[in-house]
Amino acid sequence: MLTQSSPRPVVRPTSELRRALVALGPELRGRALRLTRNPAEADDVVQDTVERAMRFESHFIPGTNARAWLFQILFSVFVTRCRRLRREHKALSSLASDPCAWTLPEQSPAMQSLTPALRETVEKLPKSFRDAVALVDLDELSYRDAAEKMGVPVGTVMSRLHRGRKLLASALTVEAAPLAA
Repeated sequence: MLTQSSPRPVVRPTSELRRALVALGPELRGRALRLTRNPAEADDVVQDTVERAMRFESHFIPGTNARAWLFQILFSVFVTRCRRLRREHKALSSLASDPCAWTLPEQSPAMQSLTPALRETVEKLPKSFRDAVALVDLDELSYRDAAEKMGVPVGTVMSRLHRGRKLLASALTVEAAPLAA
């Protein structure tokens, strides 16, 4: 007797990353909520994180720390959204004051916008640290662009920026201490 068997459902094998996405969903949302402090924005950040993780699934190495990989993507998505928002606010504020501002060439924010005391403190930093701080923090270049401009690896820019910021913070703390006393 022949029986007609029902078609077997096609089961797609799930990858380690996809299983991690399902398991870490609540943790990702919690981290996004702490970063954004807004439930709707947190959901958007998590959605963008999942989308980016799926798009770059081929870059994930099975057996490595999926949690760390996903949290790094989440933080990167958050920072990108913050930068985009800052650019939008800046553009809208300039358009609010001058509706034709978009036709003007962009002006470099360089050290002209600093107070004289802060500009002097930045100028006192050693050149390598001063360049890193000026390019990344003041001119808002990416680490990669700053590295190309300085002719050094990206890691060196990150290191110099960290050390430059620490030197700047300690110099500003020392200058502010006599005022507080």
